[in-house]
Amino acid sequence: MTINRYCKKGGIGLSRTVAKEDLDSRAFGVINLGLLSIFTLIIVVPLWNVIVSSFSSGKSLAEGGFVFWPGEFSLENYQAVFRDTSIWQAFVISVLKTTIGVATHVFFCAMVGYGLSKQYVRGRKLYVAMGVITMFFSGGMIPTYLLIKSLGLLNSFWVYVIPALFSYYDVVILMNFFRNVPDSLEESAKIDGAGDWRIFLKIFIPLSMPALATIALFNGVGQWNDFMTTKLYITDESLYPLQMKLYEIIVQSQTQSMQNIGGSVVIETTTKGVQLATIVITTLPIVVMYPILQKYFISGIMLGAVKE
Repeated sequence: MTINRYCKKGGIGLSRTVAKEDLDSRAFGVINLGLLSIFTLIIVVPLWNVIVSSFSSGKSLAEGGFVFWPGEFSLENYQAVFRDTSIWQAFVISVLKTTIGVATHVFFCAMVGYGLSKQYVRGRKLYVAMGVITMFFSGGMIPTYLLIKSLGLLNSFWVYVIPALFSYYDVVILMNFFRNVPDSLEESAKIDGAGDWRIFLKIFIPLSMPALATIALFNGVGQWNDFMTTKLYITDESLYPLQMKLYEIIVQSQTQSMQNIGGSVVIETTTKGVQLATIVITTLPIVVMYPILQKYFISGIMLGAVKE
């Protein structure tokens, strides 16, 4: 009898605990869903407004306000963008500087990270300390400009590639990833006569694809969106990327708006539409590339998140 009473009391207490935990989990789910929904709307609504407005006519844009759907559908903004032949050249420059820059950056950082991941490398601690210093201190804009000038990289395509070759932050990520590769793989490869380069290219590079894809995605977005490099070091318009063309369109739209106060709004609204169309065009390639790298990105971003 006593045992049964204790069992019943224990069962009641256990059921109450389970019910409370179930209620807490439901409340957490509802609050979490609400916050994520608000956060999603904050991101999606302005983006949708930009896309829809880029397909609106100048007359619709002149009315102002938030545009949920084009009042008067028109492709005149995109036609105005593509009539400018320099846009195509800027697109080619953006693609080249992003692809070449990402490929060289990822390979160079992987090569340095592979070397620093080996405990037997002479001077390893000194190299690591020097790399850490670069993460917190830099020479500044003027010394960097003088260095670029002394290297002969002003008005050169390679100013997009060579200064962006190295990032110690990415080296640290790859260095920690390479340390998790079993030593038995490297030892068996050396027994078969493989050298360091072959081990690096045939074993470590294929195994580190998630980390490399994550770094490539982050660096690619940075390379694609960069216009300060052009602003500081390039005066030749034939080397302008898409982001610099977008910057010029924004500056021109502001100038024209100031010049046409009290006059016709056709120029202002047309320029605004061209500006929005250019934003969509410059953003589209990155949006298309993300789903391709998503599976590697998710694996790479979780590296080191769980320790056993």
